[in-house]
Amino acid sequence: MKDNEINFETIYDKLDFDEKTLKKIKEAYLYAVNEYAGKKRLSGADYITHPLNVTNILTDLNVDDTTIIASLLHDVLDKGTSATKEDLKEKFGEDVANIVLNVSKINKLELQDDTENSKIYLRKVLVGLAEDPRVIFIKLADRLHNLRTSYAVKEESRKKTAKETMDILVPIAHRLGINSIKSEMENLCLQILKPDVYNDILERLNNTTSELNDNLLKMKEDLSHLLIDNDITFEIKGRVKSVYSIYHKLQSGKNWDSIYDILALRIFVKTEALCYTVIGLIHSKYRPVPKRFKDYIANPKENMYQSLHTTVFGDDGKFYEIQVRTYEMDEIAEKGIASHWSYKEKGAKKIQTIMEQKLEMFRNIIESASNENDTNFENTMANNLLGELIYVYTPKGDVIELPKDATPIDFAYRIHSRVGDTTVGAIVNDNIVPLSYKLQNNDVVKIITNKEALPSNDWLSFVKTEQARSKIKAFFSKKDRLELIEKGKSILEKEIRRRKLGYNDIINDQNLNKILKDLKLNNLEDLYLSLGSLRYTAGYIINLTTEDKHNIDDVLIEKIKPRIDKTKNNNDIIVDGNTNIMYSLAKCCRPVKGDDIIGFITKGEGISVHKRNCPNIKDANLRLIDISWNKDADNTYYTNVELLVSQNKNYLADLIALATKEKITIAEFKNKEVENGTVCELLVKVNNKDELDRFKSKVNKLKNVKVRE
Repeated sequence: MKDNEINFETIYDKLDFDEKTLKKIKEAYLYAVNEYAGKKRLSGADYITHPLNVTNILTDLNVDDTTIIASLLHDVLDKGTSATKEDLKEKFGEDVANIVLNVSKINKLELQDDTENSKIYLRKVLVGLAEDPRVIFIKLADRLHNLRTSYAVKEESRKKTAKETMDILVPIAHRLGINSIKSEMENLCLQILKPDVYNDILERLNNTTSELNDNLLKMKEDLSHLLIDNDITFEIKGRVKSVYSIYHKLQSGKNWDSIYDILALRIFVKTEALCYTVIGLIHSKYRPVPKRFKDYIANPKENMYQSLHTTVFGDDGKFYEIQVRTYEMDEIAEKGIASHWSYKEKGAKKIQTIMEQKLEMFRNIIESASNENDTNFENTMANNLLGELIYVYTPKGDVIELPKDATPIDFAYRIHSRVGDTTVGAIVNDNIVPLSYKLQNNDVVKIITNKEALPSNDWLSFVKTEQARSKIKAFFSKKDRLELIEKGKSILEKEIRRRKLGYNDIINDQNLNKILKDLKLNNLEDLYLSLGSLRYTAGYIINLTTEDKHNIDDVLIEKIKPRIDKTKNNNDIIVDGNTNIMYSLAKCCRPVKGDDIIGFITKGEGISVHKRNCPNIKDANLRLIDISWNKDADNTYYTNVELLVSQNKNYLADLIALATKEKITIAEFKNKEVENGTVCELLVKVNNKDELDRFKSKVNKLKNVKVRE
């Protein structure tokens, strides 16, 4: 079926949702038709044919209804329509609106150069934007359809798109196990990038197509008789290997005659046990090629692929690759996470353990995006998502997927947090190994635990998975909390004794309730924690119970806890020569080191640090205090930069490239359209004002981009 022959009715007939959901999908289609009305593709086709084809691709993957709706609408924010995120949210829900917005952001990204760093950084941004993996599903389908219709695009643009696809999107499709999209992308990209090679392989195949198809049909009939005679229910399909697969084999050093799997058959059965039975029957009739049997059921590939592979000598003297798998294995092999995402949401089907491992790894990597600098995040991406993976076993034979160079500690935390926390040793293949040992494919790993053991901070220097790293850090955060609670309790008890008071006279139910209410704390532990972390003094707490608040300046606390600006006590600010002061950086003006600053003493809640010209404190003279930056402190700060962009569709990629070069982290960005262009609001992380000013100066040199002061 040609692209322009895909219509909504064709898609609608394939959907398997309840009546209410189908009605919502139809509403999305009609909304898209209205927004795209009068718009054309470069091929001359009505623009609506593109989202319809993207949706059709995704429908074949059995994705959920949210993905279907978002795919119909995925371009409405980019094609000069009247649609807004708010419209989408109101009509189709927040999930759909967020997915469409993130697809729009991804579509603005382009590969800047041919270096590996550029590729890794773009992968980082792409995956980082796609907090919901359904964004990636739509992007993959969007790119596949654009490749199918690339004949309408200039050759230079066509080749650039194909190269970006091979560098960025094919590896991600591979890791997510979406083989049906990955394989077609590879073929289309080879045809665009190396047409001579593609056509040469295709011609060699076409010259023997009739003979190859006859051979496949005969082998298919023989195998069918074999399985029927043994009362096995099955389905069988034959195929000639794809052009790209043959090209890849030739590139790896093989010659045409040594490619054993040009002729391939795939057999589907109902159970895993039958897979092994079928292979046994095939080997009883046909001689297997040595070292060509692969058990990917017991040893799944990194993209969750499971199947049994063998290559046999046919009666005609030709080689035949035969794959045997269950129907469920085939769905995972062709559709990967995309199809099982909806099962997880609906609870209609149990997701395999390896699928859960993949999704957990994906989520951990996404979460790390806002907590790491660029270099660390690139390493995390390379190791955990885009890098080589290994498969190791528990003593019971369960398969565990890990990044290359993972250690027994990574293995332990993949099993369970408690196992990781209490690990004291490891035995690999019956040999004792250090906990920093780099695991290899097919290792059998046994973890030795001791319920009294605790994690070590040293582990952070060699673990490879984000899961293990985050669990270790969480343990020490909790440990530090407990130590601060004990410290706070001791401080309060000492002050009570110093004043010759009784503990129960100060911390009784009535006084405790008053203290907790005044300070907006939850319980006694929180009170001890506040004392231990020096947010309050013991004297101030005791004074609260006696209504004596003359020491209120004794407490300089910070309660602003936004997502990024966390409580500080690392000596950045100096007050009257004292660096041991608790404070917060005001979100309204976000000062950075080097700005002219002033302190604002909040009522019972410490010092808030503002720029001296901040309008929010201009009428607060009685509560202002002189403060200064500690020149010896070495920290980073988040602050806002607002840009006005006009006629520069690549400004986001230009900004990312510049920020990477200047070692500036862009934590967030938001766009809004204005009359004379686009306003881009950045949240950036810098070391000081000089670095920020230098970055602004270079931003101003970008084409049609200006900093708004």
